[in-house]
Amino acid sequence: MASTVQGLAYKAFGLQIFSEFPLPELPLTDEPGLIGSVVVIRGDLAERWQAIPKVTPSLGVLGSEVMFEAKDTAIFSIQDGIRITVSPAAGADMDCVRLYILGSCMGVLLMQKKILPLHGSALVLDNKAYALVGRSGAGKSTLASYLMDQGHLLVSDDVIPVMVQEGQPLAVPGYPQQKLWQQSLDYMGMNSSLYRPLFERETKFAVPVHDRFQTEPLPLAGVFELAVSEEEGPVTVQPINGMERFHTLFNHTYQKAIVDRIGIREWHFGMLASFVNRLPMYRLTRPKQGFSAPQQTSLIFETIKPQMEER
Repeated sequence: MASTVQGLAYKAFGLQIFSEFPLPELPLTDEPGLIGSVVVIRGDLAERWQAIPKVTPSLGVLGSEVMFEAKDTAIFSIQDGIRITVSPAAGADMDCVRLYILGSCMGVLLMQKKILPLHGSALVLDNKAYALVGRSGAGKSTLASYLMDQGHLLVSDDVIPVMVQEGQPLAVPGYPQQKLWQQSLDYMGMNSSLYRPLFERETKFAVPVHDRFQTEPLPLAGVFELAVSEEEGPVTVQPINGMERFHTLFNHTYQKAIVDRIGIREWHFGMLASFVNRLPMYRLTRPKQGFSAPQQTSLIFETIKPQMEER
């Protein structure tokens, strides 16, 4: 078993993660991470939190340190892209603390490491990675779950790390778990009693996908932005062109609200500009009512078929 003085060594987001907190969702590893390593430690952050300059009541930034407070859960510090310090509140739900470690903290840490975190799900289609992005409720996880049911592997759920090598964006695997709402489980004919709620009284569930997970990075070959129409009608797909492509990637950057606040706007714009024009993007729109994943899947494959035939 991989272990160190910092605790167990896990693998996720291209990182080797040495954590004092158990992270049972993550596979153990003895190997260095593609993007590097990070330690997750417990510490008392009360005094630092009081002293750090605040950009919002719940967010503080000083130099290379970003701190935030999740009420009744914990104070978190992310430093230099290498360290996450957690100060849990008294009586905190540790499942909830863990969600913040693997979500918001990792999003900030990836940006500190100059890795773009996209908010969405990424899957393997024709040996390439494709990202599904969209607002909350657009159906990203439901469509991803349907595609996995058809035999396609998951690259990442919720946070998609994207690194650029020689102008080519690469999607880096997250960890082998999906987060699915009760409605998504119902659509897929899955029994929620078999899965653990993400935290107490939550109706979103942790679904392990160890046997349907892509473990190595793949070229990111396209992005589908999922949209919902209030009107009845067929599923449609339209290309996203021009500057709208840039705005699509910007809008679906994980934790995009903090980009300016932590002083990385120039890097963020440059990162997007480095590959935005070579990455096909499409808007996939479905009606609000009903289960559209089969039709969405058919349209996705019709859309990428020319790319598949070129290879």
